Parts: sequence; C-alpha cells; structure tokens
Amino acid sequence: MTAHRLLYDTRYGGMEHAIPQISTPLIDQLMTHRSVRAFRPDAVSDDQLSAMIAAAQSAASSSNLQVWSVVAVRDQAVRDQLSELAGNQAHIRQAPLQLVWLADLSRLERVAAAEGRPSEALDYTEMFLTAVIDAALAAQNAVAAAESMGLSTVYIGGMRNRPEAVAGVLKLPPRTFAVFGMCVGHEDEARPASVKPRLPQSAVLHHESYSTEQGGAIAEYNAAMARFYEAQKMDVKGSWAIHSAKRVAGPQSLSGRDRLVDALKALGFSLK
Repeated sequence: MTAHRLLYDTRYGGMEHAIPQISTPLIDQLMTHRSVRAFRPDAVSDDQLSAMIAAAQSAASSSNLQVWSVVAVRDQAVRDQLSELAGNQAHIRQAPLQLVWLADLSRLERVAAAEGRPSEALDYTEMFLTAVIDAALAAQNAVAAAESMGLSTVYIGGMRNRPEAVAGVLKLPPRTFAVFGMCVGHEDEARPASVKPRLPQSAVLHHESYSTEQGGAIAEYNAAMARFYEAQKMDVKGSWAIHSAKRVAGPQSLSGRDRLVDALKALGFSLK
C-alpha cells in the first residue's frame, strides 16, 4: 500500500473512498491531523509561538477587520483555573501552552473612538459572527503551522462553559469573548493519539444543491467508528449517530452553554 493511499484509508476508516491523484506536502500533513490530549512538559518556544501567530494572521479576514485576538497562557496557576472552568480537562493543566482564541470587537470600538467615529454596527449579530469566523480561520492556520513544526494541539470548546469567569481570569475587556481554547505542546509518545475517521465525502459534499439522502453514508460511518472504537479499546456505548443525537438532545447536554446568549450580552455583545 502506498503512503498516499494509507493517508486516505486512515482518514476514512476503511470506508470506500476516492483517492485523488493529487498529493502535496500540505495536504498530506492536514490528512494526519489528530487531537492530542497527552503532552510532555517540554516548553513551546517564543519562536514557535511567533511563527504560529504569523500563520494565524495570514488567514483570510472579512474586510480585513481582523476582529480576533488570542491570549497565550503559560502560567501554571492560570492554566489550572482555565482547566477548572472548562470541565476539569487534565490536558489544559498539562500542556505547556494554552492559546485562548477571542472574538474581539473591543479593538475596533477603540479604533473608532480614537477617530471620533461611531461604532453602532458592533451591536449587531453579523459583527459577532464575523469575529467568531475570523478567530476560527486564524486558529486553524495556527494548528497547521504548529503541526508542521512537530507540535501537537487540541481545541478546547469547554472555554464556552463559563464565559464570564474565563473573561475574568484573562481580564478581557467588554465585547471580547473566548470562542475556544487550544492546548499546544509536544505529544507524549507513551500515550499517542490516533487519526479519527471522518464522515464519508458523500455526507458532506453536495453537488449543485443540498441532498438529504445520506442514510447510507451515516450507516457506513457508524461501522467505521465502531471499528475505530474497538481498535482503540474505547468503551463507547452505541453508534456515532446515537452518541451525536445524545449531544443535541436538549439544553442539559450543552455543559452550561445553553445560556450563551445571556453570557454574551453580559460580556457586552448586544446581538441585535
């Protein structure tokens, strides 16, 4: 089996899939992405952090507004606090660097005020959505950069569990919101992560118009994930579909994020 085919077989968990006759170092690197939750204590250098942020700033930004920021947290006590607020995830404490990616409308508010101009558009949901998208695009560029340097990462959605408390720990100004965190460090080879299969392309790629006829794709993916769970010796109850349905069953499954609109308004986002 060629290395090219192995990348695709691994990413699609043995499901039937097309193998494009295109290969680049960047695509190959992206295909091997894994969420790593076990890290060695080795530090992430200032040069590595600077390279990640330069890559992040090279992502697309709507109207070049650049309505995102990131807080780099190395201090153990602060990482301990963030871990507690994000559901006591051990890897937040363990990873030497936590990056907290922000939807940041506060900077534009200050820029407009310095120019003596109004900034009423910042009150609208469109601007908040723009900031979230900008932060996500920047963060994914940073992940690709980190992995190209031999570093590993995992996103931390738990930063949204208690957003006001996270804002307090990081001393965020109004109109600033922690969209997610990101552990960065060197993977502990004694506890390696694995590439997790993704849905078949037939479930996510639509041609010309959206199709809801995807039952076969979901069944195929359930089987692929069952093989993955078995290979990883993971005691997962039920299929991927059942697990996912439980995750969207109701507000109780959102880990406190069911009150996100109230939290955002408390943080200065009007969301008109």
